[in-house]
Amino acid sequence: MSDKQQDNNTSAPGKVRLDKWLWAARLFKTRALAKEAVEGGKISIDGHKPKPGKEIATGTVLSVRQGWDEKTLLVIGLSEQRRSAPEAQLLYTESDESREKRETLAEQRKFQAAGQFANEKPDKKERRQRQAMKARYE
Repeated sequence: MSDKQQDNNTSAPGKVRLDKWLWAARLFKTRALAKEAVEGGKISIDGHKPKPGKEIATGTVLSVRQGWDEKTLLVIGLSEQRRSAPEAQLLYTESDESREKRETLAEQRKFQAAGQFANEKPDKKERRQRQAMKARYE
């Protein structure tokens, strides 16, 4: 191996592919899922829809939508390798606004779900109404 190739392997990367970074930061379980999320518009950089191969650097602000939650992340470290969860969390920071918004929405969903099942068991009439509604949408 030449000296130039060894230097490239040992030095910290200046830029990393977006899908590879999302996988290394443990936001997605596989690179294929990360690529699918980017292509599906679940990831945005400054309001723009990037491609999976877009190279990101430190200081990049990402908006990541996973399920009900949307996170605003600032890239503070780069890695092409997937490491342990504590090390992966050092690659980014979530904005305080994003964290608070996620927590309040989660709390609202929790209370909303609790209200749906206040009457533990439907009576016969309610059960028939629910079955009729379900049959309409199938």
